[in-house]
Amino acid sequence: MLHISPSRNIIIRVEKIPRIGEIVVDENLKTVGKIFDLFGPVGSPYVAIRPTILKPEELTNKTLYISPQRGERRKYK
Repeated sequence: MLHISPSRNIIIRVEKIPRIGEIVVDENLKTVGKIFDLFGPVGSPYVAIRPTILKPEELTNKTLYISPQRGERRKYK
């Protein structure tokens, strides 16, 4: 995770482009939010996640994943 936006959304950089609406989890498979926006250059896009946890700032510099229920487990940072 890179940072929290002024509107309290989680911003991450991705290697593979996920789908809007996919669930994002932490290393313990705890749901942390849902993807609602993709932006930035095609070569290194960013994703905005609407958090479902109370303190998303605690995830700064942690690796997040797409929920394994929706397919392969992809690593995001």
